[in-house]
Amino acid sequence: MGPRIARLGPTLGQLQRAQRRAASQAASDSDAATVIFSGIQPTGIPHLGNYLGALQNWRRLQDEAQPGAKLLYSIVDLHAITLPQQAPMLRQWKREMLAALLAVGLDPARSSIFYQSSVPAHTELMWILSCTASMGYLSRMTQWKSKLHLSDDASALDEKAKASLKLGLFSYPVLQAADILVHRATHVPVGEDQRQHLEFARECATNFNHTFGAGSKLLVPPETILSPAKRIMSLQTPTSKMSKSDTDPRSRILLTDSAEEIHKKIMAAKTDSTNAVSYDRAARPGVANLLELWASFDARGRGPEMLAEELGGQKASLKDLKTSVADVLVEEIPAIGVRYREFLEKDGGRYLDEVEEEGARVARKSADETMEIVKRAVGLSR
Repeated sequence: MGPRIARLGPTLGQLQRAQRRAASQAASDSDAATVIFSGIQPTGIPHLGNYLGALQNWRRLQDEAQPGAKLLYSIVDLHAITLPQQAPMLRQWKREMLAALLAVGLDPARSSIFYQSSVPAHTELMWILSCTASMGYLSRMTQWKSKLHLSDDASALDEKAKASLKLGLFSYPVLQAADILVHRATHVPVGEDQRQHLEFARECATNFNHTFGAGSKLLVPPETILSPAKRIMSLQTPTSKMSKSDTDPRSRILLTDSAEEIHKKIMAAKTDSTNAVSYDRAARPGVANLLELWASFDARGRGPEMLAEELGGQKASLKDLKTSVADVLVEEIPAIGVRYREFLEKDGGRYLDEVEEEGARVARKSADETMEIVKRAVGLSR
């Protein structure tokens, strides 16, 4: 069976009371210093790669958090506009992502979920950090290069970069650092591909503390919590990461897919001409991807190598493998889709607004406490 998902949402009053109880507990609890922050871009309905790469881990951190720990999860809509967006679609995608976070099991009575743009301190701290951030360090970051399809050794002064690079995309890591540091986050769950950004956030904290705090920890350098999940690859191009930008909808499994859709997509997944099961990521990427998907949901905790060994011993075919993978996914994913639709429609959509408003209230309070320290240190307030 899939994991138990919380009952369909508390009321706004219940949310506020639960958040106040949590804040009161945090004030007296020895674990109150633990602050977990992470963000996700509003790109619409998440796919399986988003779930296994981030959201499943967010739920686990919530469920295992000690009393008094603060959990803040942001839908980072300001990051989304580093590339052009259509306003109606952005508004829709924000709500869809919020509903999806609740559907995978985030409980708004335990985790504060909010839109990044609802907390102005994120951009305020970004400007202050940009005054001590290193241009050289930013030039080495890979985010803007990958977005512009440039090589990793490209420079911001290259002709192609100068023609298309916008300041927002170039300074993206400074805002990402501000997202984390403004809440004095001690731990940030990320995938391996975001490790560089956490290093930059620590660099920003160190630069600020050295410039304005005589080395004292005015801003908290965060620790990284790496997601245990491997990268989930495209079902149609298994050498590429699963992505919603892929023009082939069969390449990905959305969290709202039905059991029938999941079966069809898995059975149509690209493998190879060897009709036997073995695990070799380099030589057999399609088969390896299916085995890794199965392992990510396996109740017995078997890894892809063990699954391949067992299936090989049974002389299983690739069709047998695909059927087993589809069956495992169907035990969990369709239930998330049901919850997603319920949250999206609850109280005519007002419930999502209430959840975000309460999460933003908590996040603003958290951020304002940090900005008092920052402004005093910089000289912007008494």
